[in-house]
Amino acid sequence: MHGFCSDIDWNEAWKLAMRGNREAAGVTGCAQFYVSVEEARKYDARSREERRARTSQMIRGMDIRPESRVLDIGAGPGTLALPLAGLAAHVTAVEPSPGMMAVLAEHIRDGNIGNIRCVQKLWEDVDVGRDLEAPYDVVIASFSLGMDDLRAALAKMDAVSSGYVYIYWFAGLPFWERNLAALWETLHGKPYAARPQADCVFNVLYGMGIYPNVEIYSDLHVNRYDSLEDAVRDQKKSFSVSSAGQETALREFLRGRLRAEDGKLVLKGASKYAKLWWKK
Repeated sequence: MHGFCSDIDWNEAWKLAMRGNREAAGVTGCAQFYVSVEEARKYDARSREERRARTSQMIRGMDIRPESRVLDIGAGPGTLALPLAGLAAHVTAVEPSPGMMAVLAEHIRDGNIGNIRCVQKLWEDVDVGRDLEAPYDVVIASFSLGMDDLRAALAKMDAVSSGYVYIYWFAGLPFWERNLAALWETLHGKPYAARPQADCVFNVLYGMGIYPNVEIYSDLHVNRYDSLEDAVRDQKKSFSVSSAGQETALREFLRGRLRAEDGKLVLKGASKYAKLWWKK
């Protein structure tokens, strides 16, 4: 990761990169992507199958105690919130997407879990006094930094923590985003606008006077499909495919990258992510 440079407004760099990425993909924010309960269920099933090892590694790396009160920002379908509820006294799960929140609520109901409180809002819109029960011993933002004003978002996370803050974000383009970059210009006539990476997060924190510990991990991203057409249907939204010609290009792209494995067609590759954490 790059070192801190006081001549660069890293928060503004984050804003520009995030907005460029959203404009290219034609979305206004992360909550828009999982409005559908069906799409959220697919994400949940894939996370449970393919990301179990990463989830376990993340939880082992946190200071979670039986008496801990945890805030999970961008909780999704409960990837971390659900197992953490079995280890901690309380979990508050903040999640803006209606699809994700519906799946999380299903898990809470089916598991008869009584120590998770849900807040369906963007982190930017959360009112600390009204929506939360701060302070929290542990605050987590796991791959959920979708906000424009990163400095304000991080400052709010720091303010509601009485102990640890754990941030997980991408260190370099993840495998699936490298695929987007490889095909984007063919599909849309312009280069792919990547999201900002963990070096930007580090430098925003550094400029705030917060000097986080940084650890880099490797992760294997895997998608398994029954057929090529199944893969095309799954990937169309990520690639912002809207025309027959774009769908044909995507099909040929995937045909060259899918590999047969145990009766499935597999799309996989390595990614790296950063864990940035500090204690108050």
